[in-house]
Amino acid sequence: MAAESSMPALLALAELLSSPRDEDEDDDELEQGLSSAASNLGPGHIEAPKTIKPSATTHVKSGNSKEIWSAEEVVAGSEYGDSCDSREQPEYEILFKQQVGTEDLFLGMSHKDPSTACCEDMLIKIQLPDTKASDITLDIKEKFLDLRSPEKKLLLHLPHPVDPNSGKACFLSEKGTLEVTLRMKREFDFINFA
Repeated sequence: MAAESSMPALLALAELLSSPRDEDEDDDELEQGLSSAASNLGPGHIEAPKTIKPSATTHVKSGNSKEIWSAEEVVAGSEYGDSCDSREQPEYEILFKQQVGTEDLFLGMSHKDPSTACCEDMLIKIQLPDTKASDITLDIKEKFLDLRSPEKKLLLHLPHPVDPNSGKACFLSEKGTLEVTLRMKREFDFINFA
């Protein structure tokens, strides 16, 4: 019984889904077409095909029309990268410093803890053995440090934004270490240091 009722049900469904046709068309041809088409149908053919809308949109930017990228789209420090430069990267270490007074140490009055969220400064120690201080070039941006010497090159993305104008650098020639201290700029520092 299920086999007898399935063929008329398929014919009715095909008639609903098909486009309007001429009345002169023979029903036998339709049944033959449906039986061959029904054998090729699967679960993915149940609903009408979906139209795909383009997902990419174009945005017209104001300004110089010859520019390929805007300044916001370029990653900080990408202008310093040079794949042909064979100088090796020196060893470095990033430490965090906080200014702690006696009221913090003994009484805990300022709510500081040992986490990096309560640190004000970032100390970067860079190992540069057999290098003179006059051979070192250091450039600091808000989120990037660029250090170059004749044998070494360090392009470092900083973990926190810093104030490039309030940093200090000290070269310890007996250890061959450059110590760069940078004041961090964070969005919620007014909460941490209130």
